[in-house]
Amino acid sequence: MPELIAKTALSGQSVNYHGTTLAEADLGQITSIAVFPGKLKTAATALGQPFPKPNSFSTKSGILCWTGPDQAFLIGTPIPDLTGIAATTDQSGGWAAVRLSGPQAANALMRLVPLDLNQFKPGQSARTPLGHMNMVLLREKDGFLLLVFRSMARTAWSEIETALKSLAARAAL
Repeated sequence: MPELIAKTALSGQSVNYHGTTLAEADLGQITSIAVFPGKLKTAATALGQPFPKPNSFSTKSGILCWTGPDQAFLIGTPIPDLTGIAATTDQSGGWAAVRLSGPQAANALMRLVPLDLNQFKPGQSARTPLGHMNMVLLREKDGFLLLVFRSMARTAWSEIETALKSLAARAAL
């Protein structure tokens, strides 16, 4: 009987252009949390941290990232028991993640994202398009964490890498 081998969407790829690195990130478990009406405080207690405000995330226990009204992703940590508090769905196989860090990270992304990322502070997040794709964008201390649908991972990688190559070529002039 054949054995199946689990692989990440981008097989651990990493590239660097003039000090700016694009690398696949393996985040582990990703769980979507949709809090039932009136249960936001109870959910925060069960999660051990405040539920994120719109367009923000925290890293107290894994990553808890706002994804919509009374909705969040819990990333990198097992989900506590939220029975009767929220609907939870394992999203781990449906998303791919990349980290973009270095001096040209914001400039490369701003070619593809309709946000001024120079004003984006660590701890902020957004549901935003990346070209023609949807993504969840998190501003970390040293760069950006991007979550895209797994089926779009290679396209997202190609778009970001093209932007990095363009900026590197311009810097070489």
